[in-house]
Amino acid sequence: MNQLDSKNVKSRSQHFALQRRHCIAVALSLAISGACDAAVASSPARNKEPAKAAPGAKPGPVLVLGDSLSAEYGLTRGKGWVQLLQQRMNDEKNPRKVVNASISGETTAGGRARLASLLRQHEPGILILELGGNDALRGLALQSTQQNLEVMIKAAREAGAQVLLVGMQVPPNYGAAYTEQFAEMFRSIADAQKLPLVPFLLSGIGDAADAEQWFQSDRIHPNAQAQPQMLANVWPKLRPLLK
Repeated sequence: MNQLDSKNVKSRSQHFALQRRHCIAVALSLAISGACDAAVASSPARNKEPAKAAPGAKPGPVLVLGDSLSAEYGLTRGKGWVQLLQQRMNDEKNPRKVVNASISGETTAGGRARLASLLRQHEPGILILELGGNDALRGLALQSTQQNLEVMIKAAREAGAQVLLVGMQVPPNYGAAYTEQFAEMFRSIADAQKLPLVPFLLSGIGDAADAEQWFQSDRIHPNAQAQPQMLANVWPKLRPLLK
């Protein structure tokens, strides 16, 4: 989990376009805010007791904190997997609302900086945490990514929310060791925190034999056709939390 040196990062960037079937796993946005990794917020509810809903009260919403994969990048509004999740819940007569707080290009540092205000504003019952891929794209230290994720998980729990962690994968040109360490990071966090985990949001898409048909023309972001599969990857882990 050591910081990748600048030479390796440059090399990965030069070969990034050649990784058609795998590079989507981390290339979540072409435009990443340079300030994201500098904005770090403290846990928003360190001394606050978890909120308790009154008997018969409407359950808190599902808050999705993610990057371009959850922010409908390049899609017609309402066609992304998060909106499909709301439709699925409506069909099943689940009263919860889904709040999509995802931003294209978001890093774990950016999500950590925004989470406190999101928890105060929406008082979610469930947080779906889909961040980390842009950290890998920028060559950020895995230790920093893991710490940011753990801080967000702690903050959400202290605010009374359950957490679903959504994992990502990186392309093989990052090297076998880094590729395994990145995937293991999500598994390790989920095991240690006793969280449900979606191992790979783009399972059946980014790793499919016919991967090209599932992406937009940039060969980076999933198209509308891929969104139901993304929801299918999330739903089995989310559904038990909705009860």
